[in-house]
Amino acid sequence: MSPERELCACALHVEREHGERAPEFIAERVNTLVMAGDILGVERWQAIADRFDQLQATKLLRSQ
Repeated sequence: MSPERELCACALHVEREHGERAPEFIAERVNTLVMAGDILGVERWQAIADRFDQLQATKLLRSQ
């Protein structure tokens, strides 16, 4: 699996597991990693957040 597909799969998993609370969950993960000083973890979760936002935008466009 390519790194891009893995990030998309993670975003989709977060959406399925956390539903409407997914953005909050992602923000909490990023904050926890920032506090821990885990820069690579922060970068990864920011990338997942970007894919999550793209997923939501695509769903919004399809529903119109």
